[in-house]
Amino acid sequence: MRNEFLPFTRPAINEADIRAVTEVLRSGWITNGPQNAALESGVCEITGNRFGVALSSATAAMHLLMKIMKLGPGDEVITPSMTWVSIVNMIVLAGATPVFCEIDRETMLATPESIAEKITPRTKLIIPVHFAGAALDLDGIYRVAGEIPVVEDAAHALGTYYKGRHIGSTGAAIYSFHAIKNVTTGEGGMFVTNNEEDAALMRRWKFHGIGMDAFDRQNRGRSPQAEVIEPGFKYNLTDICAAIGVSQLSRLVNINTRRRELAMLYRRELANVPEIRPLADPDYDFKHAWHLFVVRVDTPKIDRNSFMTELKARNIGTGLHFRCAHLQKYYREVMGFRPGMLPATEYNSDRICSLPLFPDMTFDDVIDVVEAIKAVLAGK
Repeated sequence: MRNEFLPFTRPAINEADIRAVTEVLRSGWITNGPQNAALESGVCEITGNRFGVALSSATAAMHLLMKIMKLGPGDEVITPSMTWVSIVNMIVLAGATPVFCEIDRETMLATPESIAEKITPRTKLIIPVHFAGAALDLDGIYRVAGEIPVVEDAAHALGTYYKGRHIGSTGAAIYSFHAIKNVTTGEGGMFVTNNEEDAALMRRWKFHGIGMDAFDRQNRGRSPQAEVIEPGFKYNLTDICAAIGVSQLSRLVNINTRRRELAMLYRRELANVPEIRPLADPDYDFKHAWHLFVVRVDTPKIDRNSFMTELKARNIGTGLHFRCAHLQKYYREVMGFRPGMLPATEYNSDRICSLPLFPDMTFDDVIDVVEAIKAVLAGK
């Protein structure tokens, strides 16, 4: 057994990131400023979108998206239940109704067919999820969506490509820079789009509804004529946080390459462990960002929760991404969702476990995880 605990994840912070923060602290401009502008342009350079708006979280971007779309009672938003609850919460808080589409049982990705089944005249928005860093079938999804807006949940997917182009580049997407993401700002998110009006609205509403960004890119300060156009929120990202992201963006290729190397070793070492089933790749051309390495604990010997507990006792940390949203307390009791509605989603929700995956891991760490898994299974 390992002597030291191996966490599920650890931010890939290096000395360059630390220096970047120190420089901001010494600059005299620590809130929304030039580092935000650099982060926005840096992400857009990678994704190929025209506009980026940095925010305090991806959840903030989801909230403002609901406002841009003018969603309210009677409107429906299609999204998978296998996602972080922030999407669903924001839909409900806007007064709209979440409509959950099924996922493919083996890839855990929503499919064009599952989305098409849920489209009604009340559908006002589709938010598919690039789960774990794998790419959705974007051609198929945009085809079935037709005129219905699609905004890709790309929280897991900076550095994910679909048929040679970065995901989100043909429309709009939301990224997360939470502490566990491939690129982090500690907390933070970004909305990218090719629609100038949507970007302007997002930028206005993230800072009190004032008709000028807190950091005017021409004046390097706030315009004295700025005033409230309409009430907004306080969702801006600090330059302290943005500086970490700017520094990390320069290493994104290396970060994702290392994640891929570790993931491929996991796949090889687990190939002869039938009780532990990694996710399958979709059958189209894509490049995985490897945000997560998710497996299914599929054996009568032990349930997923006990499996995670046993690994922790062997100094191996794990994660759970995610418990399906439609069967969580509020959505069961208030909105009436019930078991059996989404069989593939529920199958995975009961079995998934995220194994340790972060760039500073060694190959020996992966072997330790696999040996611990084998010991747990042998013990049962």
